Amino acid sequence: MKPAEGKLGVMCVGLGAVTTTFMTGVLMARKGLAKPVGSMTQYDKIRVGCGKDKKYLRYNEIVPIAELKDIVFAAWDVYPANAYESAINAEVLKEKDIEPVADELREIVPMKAAFDKNYAARLDGDNVKDCKTRWEMVEALREDIRRFKAESGADRIVVLWAASTEVYVPVSEEVHYHLADLEAAMKADDRANIAPSMCYAYAALSEGAPFIMGAPNTTVDIPAMWELAEKTKMPIAGKDFKTGQTLVKSGFAPIIGTRCLGLSGWFSTNILGNRDGLVLDEPANFRTKEVSKLSTLESILVPEQQPDLYTDYFHKVRINYYPPRNDNKEGWDNIDIFGWMGYPMQIKINFLCRDSILAAPLCLDLVLLSDVAARAGRYGTQRFLSFFLKSPMHDYTEDEVPVNHLFQQYVMLKNAIREMGGYEADEEID
Repeated sequence: MKPAEGKLGVMCVGLGAVTTTFMTGVLMARKGLAKPVGSMTQYDKIRVGCGKDKKYLRYNEIVPIAELKDIVFAAWDVYPANAYESAINAEVLKEKDIEPVADELREIVPMKAAFDKNYAARLDGDNVKDCKTRWEMVEALREDIRRFKAESGADRIVVLWAASTEVYVPVSEEVHYHLADLEAAMKADDRANIAPSMCYAYAALSEGAPFIMGAPNTTVDIPAMWELAEKTKMPIAGKDFKTGQTLVKSGFAPIIGTRCLGLSGWFSTNILGNRDGLVLDEPANFRTKEVSKLSTLESILVPEQQPDLYTDYFHKVRINYYPPRNDNKEGWDNIDIFGWMGYPMQIKINFLCRDSILAAPLCLDLVLLSDVAARAGRYGTQRFLSFFLKSPMHDYTEDEVPVNHLFQQYVMLKNAIREMGGYEADEEID
């Protein structure tokens, strides 16, 4: 594997609550003023070897991972506020945790975004590129990446989508299955089938940068993008950061399945008041998130495998915009299960979480591990990164079933790091 030499440029789409919390935390951590709690790459240890040769190592002892001091940031956003102003406005972090890195945050001024209001009707920022076609968007974004890389002195770039959820775009075989068709649609300015996020992904991959989709958008989970990732030999990962309720679901559903208890229904509802909540208050945008959240149980509690236990269970997800909570999201889960002789029981989970506090370490891990994958020569969909994502990318054209089970995803993560570090992948997914 190529070493992690030089600077790693991290270009974030969106400079809102998640991104500024991520940036501030990295800048504070490398000054020794905060701890990157929740980051697997900074804290987790993996067993390598067996028997008397067994040892537990941190990720950076197995594979060369970029150090926090080597990260340089850039961003695009529809609002012109710099990272310091955005961090203050987001009201996620206290001022005392922002001020020590205020000068560095002020230097991160967002580039104009490639934006289409039809994809996020609740946003009205004017820091937007004037592009006549989707192809012009792609070319403008490619120029941004080249310019930032040159000006920052970055040796490598990773592009991370941490912006709002776009309206749902159904996959079209005529547009999204072949790279040539996708490019033709971009040049023809097919705004119905080409989301702005696709332009970011195309630009990143074309400039030799891994791309990570942190929202449930239809972006890199289409065959045309897989073809581009293979052509450019770049990793892609997605989709949708697994932060609060879905993290709980992907970890708790295995308890029900492992214990062979039955499921009658699972009702999930959330209240959220930040910019993401505002955008998701639009039904067309919520539909994108709903598809992502509903997919979690399907591959964990499978009716075909246990028809007595999981046939016709009811699964409902709701998100409600509630401004007083801002970034402090609250998720309620009501789970109706049944046990011996069919007798019903209930489980209630109330998770009072902080959306950006949970998302920030995911951003760090996804960026660092995508960079590792690129240097290891891995390209295309990085299934081992599904541990960090709500709706894991998979090849639905071949009827592949995504792995949503948290602990199976953890095995995939550990095995990939073992392999990239030259060790044997010695765990199996049962």
